[in-house]
Amino acid sequence: MKRWVGVTLFFCSGVWAQTGGELTLDQALEIGSQNSRALMVAASRSEAAEARYGEINANRLPSFRFYGGYARVSEGQFKIFDSAMFPFFRPPSVVPDNYTFRMGVTQPLFTGLRLANQAEAAELQSTASRLEEKMAEAELRLNVTSAYWSLFQAFQAKEYVDENVTRLESHVRDTERMLKAGLATRNDLLKLEVQLANARLSQIDARDEVSLATMNLNNILGRPLDTEIRTVSTPENAPPADSVLVLERDDFRLRERAWGLRPDLQSLGFQREAARKNASAARGAYWPQVDLTAGYSYLRPNQKYQPITPEFLGSWDVGVQLQFDVWNWGKTSRQAEQADALLEQTDLQYAQMKDNIVLEVQRAALVVRRSKEKLGVAALAVAQAEENRRTTDERYHHGLATSSELLDAEVALLQAKTNRTGALVELALAKARLLRAMGS
Repeated sequence: MKRWVGVTLFFCSGVWAQTGGELTLDQALEIGSQNSRALMVAASRSEAAEARYGEINANRLPSFRFYGGYARVSEGQFKIFDSAMFPFFRPPSVVPDNYTFRMGVTQPLFTGLRLANQAEAAELQSTASRLEEKMAEAELRLNVTSAYWSLFQAFQAKEYVDENVTRLESHVRDTERMLKAGLATRNDLLKLEVQLANARLSQIDARDEVSLATMNLNNILGRPLDTEIRTVSTPENAPPADSVLVLERDDFRLRERAWGLRPDLQSLGFQREAARKNASAARGAYWPQVDLTAGYSYLRPNQKYQPITPEFLGSWDVGVQLQFDVWNWGKTSRQAEQADALLEQTDLQYAQMKDNIVLEVQRAALVVRRSKEKLGVAALAVAQAEENRRTTDERYHHGLATSSELLDAEVALLQAKTNRTGALVELALAKARLLRAMGS
C-alpha cells in the first residue's frame, strides 16, 4: 500500500512541477501527511505500543527454554566407609566429565490476575497510541491549512500592492501631462511621486512576505525551502464548518458531539482504563503465583539412574511450582500506591480535557460567526472604496479633486482589499480550527 502511495506521489509531484508549482490545499495536505516527521514519530510510538502489548501478552503463554552445559569435577573417593570393615560395599564411581542438556516448559496457572490485567492495560495503551496518531494528523492538517492560507494572503497582498503601484504610475504620467497643460501643480506631482516610492517599498515587503510564507509552507510539507509554490485553492472553497457546527445554539449537543469525536479525549479515556488495569495488576502481587513446569533432561551422567555410568541418559519431570512473597518490606504496597496515584492523575486530566474541549469549541464557534459578519462588512467596504476611487479619479482628471483626495482614495481601496482578504483567510482558518476542535 505504501509503495502505491509513493508512486502516486511521484507522479503527482511530476505534474506539479510541470504546472509551474501550482498547489491546491488538498495536494498540500496529502504531501504533508506523507512527509511529516511528527506523523512518523506518532506512527513509531503506535508500533512500539503494539509491540509492548505483544510482549506482555506473551507472558501468559507457555515459555520454552533450553539449557546446555559442561563441567568437569575432581575424581574424589568415599572416605566414610573403610573397605576393610565393609568389604562388600562398592562406592559409586565418579564421572569427571559432566554434560547437561535440558528442555523445559513453564505455564503460569495463577498470578492473581496480574498478567491478565497487564495485558489488557497494554492493549488499551496501544489503542490510545493509535488515537494519538490520529490527533497528530489533525494537528498537521491544521498547520498545513494555516500555512497555505497565509501564503494565499501574502500572494493577494502582493497582487493588491502591484495593482496600486501600476495605478500610481499611471497617475504620475497623467499628472505630468496635466502639469504641462497647467491643470496640476508641481506639488501634486511630488505627492504622487512620493506615494509611488512608498508603494514600491511596500512592493518589496510584499515580495519578501511571499518568500517567507512559501518557505514556511515548504518546511511544514517537508520539501526544499526554495520550492516554488502558487496557491490555487481559495478560501471561498474552504470546508464548510457550518455542516459540523450547524450553528447550534444548544451547547450541550455541541460539546457532546465534540467529546465523542475528539481522538485525544478518546486516547486519554483508554489511558485511564489502562491505569485502572495497571492498578489491579499491582495488587495482583499480593497473591501467590502458581506455575506448571515440565521438562526433559539429557544428562551425562544422569543421577536418576543407579549405578552412575558415564553415558547419556534421558529423564522427564512434571510439577507445580508456587512462589509467594512473604515479606518484601512494603514493595508491593508501594507499587499499588504508585498505580493508584497515576490513576488519579489520569482521571483529573480526563476531566480537565473535557472542560478544555468545551471552551475550545465554543471559542472556535464564536470566531466563525464573528468572521462571517466581519467578511460581510469587509466586502461592503471594498465596494464602497472601489466606487470612491473611480469617482475621485474622474473628478481629478477634470480638475475637481486634489491629488491628496486621489491618494486617499487609492490608500482606502488598498486597505479595503487587504482587509477583505484578511477576513476571508480568518474565516477559513476559523473553520479549520472549529473542525479540529470538533474532532472532524
